[in-house]
Amino acid sequence: MTRRKADRRPKGGVLAVISLLMIGSAAIRLGLEAGPALAKTAEPYAPKVKHAQADLPGAQVLLTELLRREEALKKREATALDKEKALAIADQAIEMRLVALQEAEEALRATLAIAEKAAETDLTRLTDVYQSMKPKDAATLFETMDPSFAAGFLSRMPPDAAAGVLAGLRPEAAYTISVIMAGRNAAAPQE
Repeated sequence: MTRRKADRRPKGGVLAVISLLMIGSAAIRLGLEAGPALAKTAEPYAPKVKHAQADLPGAQVLLTELLRREEALKKREATALDKEKALAIADQAIEMRLVALQEAEEALRATLAIAEKAAETDLTRLTDVYQSMKPKDAATLFETMDPSFAAGFLSRMPPDAAAGVLAGLRPEAAYTISVIMAGRNAAAPQE
């Protein structure tokens, strides 16, 4: 009997039927649930599109504002470049004026040096004239001079010539000139 029962059983038939039923059930479930699942995944994209369309005026405002700012920055940059060019021109003009001023200063120094040399030469000659005069004649002339002017000439003369002129002056005039001569270098630093 055991052999007969074994022969009656279909070979692989039941398993094939069960497998087919399970595959069919999966296909039905997939078909029934796939549509709503696909619809659910498509819905989130729709609001995003609507939201992007709703924000489109805001994006335009933002873009307009950015363009306006860019234009303002370009204007500022152009203004800054113009100012920079103007400053460069001004600097160049200042440098040219400084060079001209330095040249004028050097010319003035040269002229002053010539004038000082000429003045010194004149004073030296005049001092030589006064010291070559007779002391009595020079004293008469020195009494008519301003005391500080007379002190300047006497300071340039050799001591013996200055002494002869001072001896010929009135005592008040000689004293005044002597005080001026003594006080000229009193404030100078001593070594």
